[in-house]
Amino acid sequence: MMTAMAAMLVFTAACGNNGGNEASTGNNGNGSATNAPATEKPAEQADKKLSGEIKVDGSSTVFPLTEAAAEEFRAVQPDVRVPVGVSGTGGGFKQFCAGEIAIADASRPIKDEEAAKCKEAGIAFTELSVAFDGLSVVVSKENDFIDHLTVEELNKIFKTGSTVTKWSDVREGWPAEDIVMFSPGADSGTYDYFNEAILDKEGIRNENISFSEDDNTLVVGISGSKYGIGYFGYAYYEENQDKLKVVPIDGGNGAVEPTYETIKDGSYAPLSRPLFIYVSNKEMERPEVSEFVNFYINNIGSMAGEVGYVALPDEQYAEQAAKLK
Repeated sequence: MMTAMAAMLVFTAACGNNGGNEASTGNNGNGSATNAPATEKPAEQADKKLSGEIKVDGSSTVFPLTEAAAEEFRAVQPDVRVPVGVSGTGGGFKQFCAGEIAIADASRPIKDEEAAKCKEAGIAFTELSVAFDGLSVVVSKENDFIDHLTVEELNKIFKTGSTVTKWSDVREGWPAEDIVMFSPGADSGTYDYFNEAILDKEGIRNENISFSEDDNTLVVGISGSKYGIGYFGYAYYEENQDKLKVVPIDGGNGAVEPTYETIKDGSYAPLSRPLFIYVSNKEMERPEVSEFVNFYINNIGSMAGEVGYVALPDEQYAEQAAKLK
């Protein structure tokens, strides 16, 4: 038995020396390549388990996208926490430019005055487009008289200074019932976009209207009022189609209903819009932030449709990824 064990030790040592020679020379001794696994990575390139917290806040419209990305990222890096808030686009930029969060969700581009505050605070950032959205005008399922609305009629309903109070004031033949309005709050990028695209920046009226930064609150209010009307991102309409009716909008070329196709090709005008995330360049120096943002951009296209948004063309995602380099 001892003789056999000694023989085995000699054999094992010989194999170990031969393996070491092949590893160090990169070949099998006669100049041909060894059969090392193709997936083997140098130590510095090996996947690392990361940890930490990445704070995100801002647009309630972009929230479903970022939440989806955070959930998928958790499967890859379970020790990285990504809490996502919904204080509205404006509220998100306030925190972002104060250095309180790493990423701001935004349903509109950053304003000049917001960018100036970031600059004053020494916060450089990168703007990344993540998907398209179609801001959707909705009414209750009980509403049986609205078939479409023009941009002019939306102005009669929502614009500050308007004297229109009843549906019969909007279009002849409609009921003489009070219009009950619902709108995202002034900190919302959706509010800003609607004000700019529909109301020529003149502002939304304050009488007989309910404001909320929470789109789910708006859903409850609109669906519960036969004569109510409001607007928010397409994802919230799609999620609540059983309670709400979407209103086709005539921007001058006929009434168009928001769908994946009309949002993507721009025919749902003027309410198709791009969505963004803004990332602090300093925060990107943290490996967990860099990893998450790259994951977001490289994967959000496949997630967008699942949460009610329209993915950008592949070449646009490639352009966003190039910004991160």
